[in-house]
Amino acid sequence: MDYTNNQLHIIYGDATFGVNGKDFQYIFSYERGGLESLKVRGKEWLYRVPTPTFWRATTDNDRGSGFNLKAAQWLGADMFTKCTDIHLKVDGHDFAELPIAPFNNKFSNHEYAKIIYNIDDVGHIKVTMRYYGKKGLPHLPVIGIRLIMPTAATGFDYEGLSGETYPDRMAGAKEGKFHIDGLPVTEYLVPQESGMHMQTKKLTINRETTQNNVYRTNEKFSLSIQQAEKLFNFSCLPYTAEELENATHIEELPLVCRTVLVIAGAVRGVGGIDSWGSDVESAYHINPELDHEFSFILN
Repeated sequence: MDYTNNQLHIIYGDATFGVNGKDFQYIFSYERGGLESLKVRGKEWLYRVPTPTFWRATTDNDRGSGFNLKAAQWLGADMFTKCTDIHLKVDGHDFAELPIAPFNNKFSNHEYAKIIYNIDDVGHIKVTMRYYGKKGLPHLPVIGIRLIMPTAATGFDYEGLSGETYPDRMAGAKEGKFHIDGLPVTEYLVPQESGMHMQTKKLTINRETTQNNVYRTNEKFSLSIQQAEKLFNFSCLPYTAEELENATHIEELPLVCRTVLVIAGAVRGVGGIDSWGSDVESAYHINPELDHEFSFILN
């Protein structure tokens, strides 16, 4: 059954919550605990439910200083997440219980991180992630949200700092608008972390292939990410951090078939004093004992 107001079409399903409007359809899964379908102008933008991410592929500097061993538990947290609670609020009404069958038939939706989706009347989604600090944990590689898209992007445009930047690698960057063809991965001898862009105002990702990764359209279709209250950081690559981590040479990486977008609120520096034991300078660590929050807007 469904409920309709003047702005958005709300669908209360038995296992999902839907929000429809002109040129967009969003589906939230109760079982998977998040946004499982993001359709804009008829094109799907999600391959998996977005999840918190706490790991970036380790660099030579990380391995040299032993950070990969000290922070190894964050790799497990990155790969295996569990949704423990869902809070649904529509037009100011809080649902004490999820509106699933038969309740929905009356309508004519240890360490903790929370993802909040707020949808306005034109379909813009404000995504907020809150990480709750806890004492005794190792420093974090990254705090972000990972969105995996069904097909490989043809490229992306962004407004922010030029080139690849990290918290301790921004001094030589210039502000501006930039276009990147494809999904480039830096060809290190051993695949590792690369492709981060700090202090970004807006990002637009372009694709030409639909969900089956075979059919090519005659025109590009795009998804935009904009800053909310603060600038955001992002990487847009064809691989997850775990896929990069698993390859010991560039030719061992899998075939390119997806787009892996990470929107990060906090990023650990990459160091580079040497690769034989020096840690990243303390100013560029992510303290796991502090709370962290960041937001961005999808449209």
